Formats: sequence, structure tokens, C-alpha cells
Amino acid sequence: MKRNLGSSYSPLFFLAALGNGGLAVAFFIFFMFMTPHPNTPIATFDTVWIFLAAAPVYAMMLSAVAYGLMLYFAFNHLRLLAWNIREYRLFRQTASYSNVIKGNNEITLMTIPLTLTMTINVMFVLGAMLVPGLWNIVEYLFPFAFLAFLATGIYSLSIFYRFYSKLLIKGHFKHSMNNSLSQMLSSFTFAMNAVGFAAPAAMSENRLIVPLAAFFAIFFFAVATLLATKNLILGFHAMMAQGISREGSASIWILIPILTLLGITAIRLNHSFHFLFSTHGDPTFYFVLCSSFISLQFFFGLLGFITMRQNNYFPEFIHGISTNADNEHIAKNPASYALICPGVAFWVFGMFFLDKALIQPDLLTLFSLPYFILLLPLLFVLVQTVRVNWKLNKRLLQ
Repeated sequence: MKRNLGSSYSPLFFLAALGNGGLAVAFFIFFMFMTPHPNTPIATFDTVWIFLAAAPVYAMMLSAVAYGLMLYFAFNHLRLLAWNIREYRLFRQTASYSNVIKGNNEITLMTIPLTLTMTINVMFVLGAMLVPGLWNIVEYLFPFAFLAFLATGIYSLSIFYRFYSKLLIKGHFKHSMNNSLSQMLSSFTFAMNAVGFAAPAAMSENRLIVPLAAFFAIFFFAVATLLATKNLILGFHAMMAQGISREGSASIWILIPILTLLGITAIRLNHSFHFLFSTHGDPTFYFVLCSSFISLQFFFGLLGFITMRQNNYFPEFIHGISTNADNEHIAKNPASYALICPGVAFWVFGMFFLDKALIQPDLLTLFSLPYFILLLPLLFVLVQTVRVNWKLNKRLLQ
């Protein structure tokens, strides 16, 4: 990997660590939705071990592949996180850092708490899948998880308030440079904070932790939604007036992970309400929510794909095929890592859609032919995401 980038570094490189962390969670999803865990809200080492003890050979082999890839991407996440922290510390000593915090690009600093929140999720998944009997003491761990999410939430707010307070006082935001959805990074970060808090809210049975975590999940959900609405309007206004920034074309897809995180937050909060208020789940809620969110993901996914295809984004920014040598420095842009999270998010929420909207209401049977037909496009997106991640790592980090 490259080292000592100095002024050539960008906080957007944190998206590389974020994407690999997301892929680790993506392969955990196989166990989450394809193995039984009747007594725990998520798959654990113990439930997977019981499943594999009676599983056919092909299931064992597929599980080994999923386990291996989960560990591989988790390791890459931690390696890239350490690399980014080191490079970012060096970057802060350069003049380029001063330029970043004086303009629109200061929003890129939101990738740091965004990635750190993903790290907490990755460590939680690794603990559940690698430590036997962990769920027996999980109630002792939830307060620490809550405090960790609180720390990243405060960090997110501190960066956001520093950026926006300067904008409100000095008014130096350049709308002419806002012809993408890059400002949606703030919404993405706060949505990640929301889904983090929603985890202990949904899984804990502590009467103190659940309402506290649920409150903060709702707080960050509301903030993420508000900012997403604002940034969507301003971003599309600038894009429709000037055309989209080529290097920022992938930002159209940022709505896909935001929708996934907000959708999972809503699902988890619904679980917490069952515990707090002794209510029963309504299948209509899950069907409408999941169908609405995945429909919007399809819509923006196709819009982004058509836009990037027409402006020749994929050949230049992914494969490095350019007809103009002067564009090479632009095409090697860490913003391209914004392609990884939408692929992961579409796979993850697609699995939630199959389970919550179709399987649980008995509209679809697990492992039936229609199930595998619906699963194929999700698997295709996941495989393509892994492939693009590998290409970007080779192109931008080596």
C-alpha cells in the first residue's frame, strides 16, 4: 500500500475502510437470514455451530466460504482503518488540510466518524460469530456498545456543527461546486449513528438501555432525514443547472446506503417498541416499509447507473481506461469508493426485504425456487461490488 501521501491524501480514503467493513457485514448476512437462530435476534457462533452439525456437506462448504470472506474483509477493514488514521495525521500537517476545512470539502471529514461507527458494527459481528457463548453475557456488553456509539455520535455532531456554523456565519458555501450529492455524507454519517443506537435498542432487554438507545436512534434518524431532504434538493438543483460533476457521479448512489440504514433503524426501533410497550408486530408495517425503501433504491440505482454510463464514469474511474491522459489524476479519485457502500447496502436491505416483507408473512418460502430467483439479482450486485472493491484497491492504494 502507498504510504506518506501527505497533501495527496483525502479523507475520502476512509471510504475504502468503510466499504471493506460493509462487505464483512454483508457476508454475515448469509448467516443472519439463512441459518436458524430462534433464541437470539442475530446469528451467533453457537447457532451456526448447531446448524452446521446437522447440515449437508455443500452447506458446510458454503458456510466456510462465507466465514472466510467475512474474516477477510473484516481484517481489510481494520488494516485500512489503521492506514487511514496514520495518513490522516500526516495530512493534517499539510496546507491541503487547511484548504479542505475552508470550503465545501470539509464535509469529507464526516467519513471519519462514519467509518468508526462501522468499526463498532464489525467488531460486534466478529464477537457474535467467533466467541462461543458470547450472547449469554451480551447484556453486559450493550452499555459499552451504547457508549461507543455515543462517542462516534458526538464526534459526528462536532464535525458537522463546526462546518455548518462557519457556513451560517461567513456564508462561503459555493453552490457552483455542489453539482453532486457529496454533501449527503452528513446524512450518511448520522444514519449510521442511528442504526448503531438501534442495535442495543432492538436486542437488549435492559429497561434503561432500550429507551435510551431508542431515543438516540430516533434523534439521529430525524437529523439524517432532515439533512437528506435538504441536500437532495440543493444537490439536484445544482446538478440540473450545471450538469453533474463527473468525479462526483457516484454520489447519486449514496441514497442507497442511507435508505438501508434508515430502513434497518425503523425495523429495529419497531422491535424495541414491542419490548417497551408490549405491542405486537404488524406485517403491514414491514411490507410497506421494505417495499417503499427498496423501490427508492431501485429508482436511484438505475438513475445513477444511467448517468455514470453516459458520462463514461466506469471505464475511467474504475478500470482506468481514459482517452485523455490529462484526466488520469482526476480518474484516480478516492470518491470512487462511494460505489462500494451502495452495493453492500442493496444486498443487505434486499435480504431484509425478502425476510421481513415476504418470508415472515408467509408470502415466500425460504430456499424455494421463487426465493432463489429473487435472490439472484442481489447476489449479482454483491459479486460485482466485491469485484469493484478489488479493482479500486489495486488502482488507488497500490
